[in-house]
Amino acid sequence: MDRLPSGDKLLSGRRMLVVEDEILVLMMIEDMLGDLGCESVTSAATIDKAIALVETQAFDAAMLDMNLDGDDSNTVADALAERGVPFIYSTGNSDRDMREGFSNRAVLRKPFSFDELTAKLERLHAP
Repeated sequence: MDRLPSGDKLLSGRRMLVVEDEILVLMMIEDMLGDLGCESVTSAATIDKAIALVETQAFDAAMLDMNLDGDDSNTVADALAERGVPFIYSTGNSDRDMREGFSNRAVLRKPFSFDELTAKLERLHAP
């Protein structure tokens, strides 16, 4: 898949929350989202910070690491779902251990490519 022309970017004007505790992975995701035209990317490396951001800011969508420094991110998923914020999971885990009610969420397996991220976000933002 080719990158979209600058005038027709998938995430133009969108605000994304990225919950990720690995700085290099976060930097890669921020670059990819920027290439897709994302207006702003806000990040959180801990569950507490992510919850605080979800409670105080508006996001168009989110990417959520399933495991933050050994803790699952279920409470963040719940907070996003309560506010109607669509999100995709990202994980380095090999098994798909999805909790009930969230098994229909898109999952990106780390490491992922720009094209894989784009495909998941296109489905997330489909009407």
